[in-house]
Amino acid sequence: MAKKISLEESFDTLDEIIGDLQGGELSLEDSFQKYEEGMKLIKACSEAIDKVEKKLEIISES
Repeated sequence: MAKKISLEESFDTLDEIIGDLQGGELSLEDSFQKYEEGMKLIKACSEAIDKVEKKLEIISES
């Protein structure tokens, strides 16, 4: 993921990936690629959410 995208865009992309995987029309190789892309998005989202949580903790302590 070279380009930074918003959480909302990431969630939308994850929804599309889930739909593609559930559709059952992808080859095994394409399924693995979609899965890998989804896992990268989930990791990026998790990291972004963690950063926001840490900022909120700092603000709350102030």
